[in-house]
Amino acid sequence: MSIYFFCALTGSNVNSDQTHYRRCTTISDLMINEQIRDKEVRLIGEDGEQLGVMPARDALQMAKEAELDLVKIAPTAKPPVCKIIDYGKYRYELARKEKEAKKKQKVIEVKEVRLSPNIDTNDLNTKMGAARKFLEKGDKVKVTLRFRGREMAHMSKSRYILEDFAKELADIAVIDKPSKVEGRSMVMFLTPKR
Repeated sequence: MSIYFFCALTGSNVNSDQTHYRRCTTISDLMINEQIRDKEVRLIGEDGEQLGVMPARDALQMAKEAELDLVKIAPTAKPPVCKIIDYGKYRYELARKEKEAKKKQKVIEVKEVRLSPNIDTNDLNTKMGAARKFLEKGDKVKVTLRFRGREMAHMSKSRYILEDFAKELADIAVIDKPSKVEGRSMVMFLTPKR
């Protein structure tokens, strides 16, 4: 999300009755230095100490004296919280932390196993083996029991197939969402045990 600001251009070649604008963009969602338009801000010093509530102009002046940037870190607070820091270093640290967090998180995929009401025992065992592999990897498994034609009339009688499937995998999986009818199929979700 980028925030746009319009900065007035001035100079000798600009007519006094006309105002020309150019668009300036911020690097990120954070406002820095002159982009901070609030009258008062709560200021935090470069070493983390609370410096209190003061006019934004005074806070900016303090940041310039320290040869650092004034960065608005909590824009929704009343008054907004600003901190005196080196903006480039701060952006680098945020990007590094974000990258670390992405490395640590595991994307849980949902794998699907499709069955039919008149499935043979060997085929069912093969499907259970595939589901077991998915669960051991840490993925969720969506077990779909698909009905065609006249099989739709016997939907409730076929529910036992999903129940047996869940019982066979009970040692490594738990039922996340019990079986329910969705259109021409019955669906159940299994998740690995923690």
